[in-house]
Amino acid sequence: MAELIDKYFATHLSLPYEDAVRLHKEYYQNYGLAIEGLVRHHQIDPLEYNAKVDDALPLDDIIKPREDLKKLLRDIDTSKVRLWLFTNAYVNHAKRVVKLLEIEDFFEGVTYCDYAAPRLMCKPHEEAYEKAMREAGVERREDCYFVDDSYQNCKKAQEIGWNVAHLVEEGVKSPRTQACKFQISHLDELRTCFPEVFKKPETSSE
Repeated sequence: MAELIDKYFATHLSLPYEDAVRLHKEYYQNYGLAIEGLVRHHQIDPLEYNAKVDDALPLDDIIKPREDLKKLLRDIDTSKVRLWLFTNAYVNHAKRVVKLLEIEDFFEGVTYCDYAAPRLMCKPHEEAYEKAMREAGVERREDCYFVDDSYQNCKKAQEIGWNVAHLVEEGVKSPRTQACKFQISHLDELRTCFPEVFKKPETSSE
């Protein structure tokens, strides 16, 4: 995705490739999403961007179903919590990813960055988190459990009172200071971070 975004910056803004990479990084750091900088400063069509970047990714060759992920989701107690997707991508990309993972039926809904809206609303802006709460039907911030691989997204979620785990996968450099209370390298560690949202293990009777 990073390569496609850099290519888009270089082509549509007529920039040398090195400048495109630098500007992409700058917009991502400043706004949480490269496309927000493009819309704000260059008036690009976000839906055209989506077609050239997110929708152009060869995800069928990259993303495969994982039994460990399905088991993790099955073990969450949905009588206590509802599973909800919260992404900075457009809805097409979100649905495509969960379909390829064969986990779409686990989630009750999705809060996404609406590229067709007059103004983009994405993490880590607080209003994006408030939008996710409204759409998921949650009133109290302390009732929200959140896992993300973005340092800034996790930092903001903890600041506003959510329960947060930052996913730093193996091979990814760990931040100097943790973004939030929990930092994990595998999603299965959520069982330890948030045991209250998982089903209790069945005890065998003698």
